[in-house]
Amino acid sequence: MTKHIFVTGGVVSSLGKGLTSASIGMLLERRGLSVRMQKLDPYINVDPGTMSPYQHGEVYVLDDGSETDLDLGHYERFTHSPLTRHSNYTTGQIYLSVIEKERRGEFLGKTVQVIPHITNEIKSVIRQLRDESVDVIITEIGGTVGDIESQPFMEAIRQFALDVGKENCLYIHLTLVPYLKAAGELKTKPTQHSVGLLRQIGIQPDILICRSERAIPREDREKIGLFCNVEIDSVIEERDKDFSIYEVPLSLVENRLDELIVRKLRLSADELQLDDWRELLHRLRYPDHEISIAVVGKYAQHKDAYKSIYESLDHAGIHHRAQVRVGRIQSEDIEREGPQRLLAGYDGILVPGGFGERGIEGKIEAIRFARERGIPFFGICLGMQCAAIEFARNVVGLEGAHSTEFSKDTPHPVICLLDDQRNITHKGGTMRLGKQACLLEDNSHARAGYGGERIEERHRHRYEFNNVYRQQFAAHGMKFSGLSPDGKLVEIIELADHPWFLAVQFHPEFKSKPTAAHPLFAGFVEAAIERHASRGQPAEPV
Repeated sequence: MTKHIFVTGGVVSSLGKGLTSASIGMLLERRGLSVRMQKLDPYINVDPGTMSPYQHGEVYVLDDGSETDLDLGHYERFTHSPLTRHSNYTTGQIYLSVIEKERRGEFLGKTVQVIPHITNEIKSVIRQLRDESVDVIITEIGGTVGDIESQPFMEAIRQFALDVGKENCLYIHLTLVPYLKAAGELKTKPTQHSVGLLRQIGIQPDILICRSERAIPREDREKIGLFCNVEIDSVIEERDKDFSIYEVPLSLVENRLDELIVRKLRLSADELQLDDWRELLHRLRYPDHEISIAVVGKYAQHKDAYKSIYESLDHAGIHHRAQVRVGRIQSEDIEREGPQRLLAGYDGILVPGGFGERGIEGKIEAIRFARERGIPFFGICLGMQCAAIEFARNVVGLEGAHSTEFSKDTPHPVICLLDDQRNITHKGGTMRLGKQACLLEDNSHARAGYGGERIEERHRHRYEFNNVYRQQFAAHGMKFSGLSPDGKLVEIIELADHPWFLAVQFHPEFKSKPTAAHPLFAGFVEAAIERHASRGQPAEPV
């Protein structure tokens, strides 16, 4: 029978449940087990697609077009678990499904209640991942124990053990053991209270993972175990990682978490294989050289807004044995201070995706700075659209060129709404989303990077390059190196007379892994390394 691991969090938010869940999934996979990953989020939004990055961080898009929580990015980077719309559910989705069933008369006149109807719906979405080929399903419960919003999810996973047998379920609770500097000691009371709340619900955690900035002495672990009714070897220390998030799996291995899970769930597992993971950490820790990349965006100071971008740059750095130092530049600051002051000295410039007019002119100025000075440039989604606007204004000579997203009366709408978006009024889940095919042109950076003619990448946009201007752009040196199979949509643009100037309409950052850097990020970082060396700064060990 498929086994289930439920990961909950307590004391405070942002403890890293997603990262810990992904690391557990990776360790079980590395022991030869088939794993599926899932996130249940307590917020009422149907999905995070309409939420501000300031509220929620980036929206992570799957192949099937689902707009999901950013933790699913961790799942894909750490594991090979196939992710679909069944991998992320919210309170909004759960209630919407139950209400639709009620409207169809499926409850036969019964009063619809949280228990059993909502909890049954939650249990049903967990069961959807079950399969004869799946050994373990890891379900992360968003939020913090004690939150009103998470109570139906907690009740559902409590009931789940009754349905499938406690021997087939494992509850892992992630909590915080804070260090009080004034007292000079770690405090276990918050963990005790958090576990107390879980036990009031009816869930006895099997394993406690205790986040701490300092080592937790054995006597404190014994105290936690005693008061929380958990064996001492099931109280796992997870120290803060200052170097890299990719250290987390090895930290858990040092605490024998994988062995503990295998034993408690009575799984038949192979020996752990982590040689390649240790090698990538060695590459990170001991790079051959160092480069700097400026990420110019509207949300540059909010670290989770471009989470997958930053991780993909790290992956490319690992691939080339380079340390990539990222400068997070607010595009509005460029509008005020100019690109020379803020961007001079960087080895590459990247403009990511986004929505809204704020900071657009700063992105356009940054792209012009990169184009005119031969600095490697990588544009993603809105970054590609801004590159087209900049080229139209300053190379083709189309004064006032813009996107109709920001200027409906522009005399030269080089970026315009997709045809199938014109009559759409609802915002949620209605963009061009998910995996789409693209054909690559010979003798291009894109074709060289991918090594093939046809690719599939994930999209999330409403606007596109206006084909009315394609001939004018080409006449001035713009190469359309990637098109949709029917030739109607521009997917990739490049400049042939530039060392590395490439922009894409899709989101390559969603398909990069630490063990397999995305080819476009790898090409961009390689070009930045070459620029660094050409400026009289040869690559040297750092």
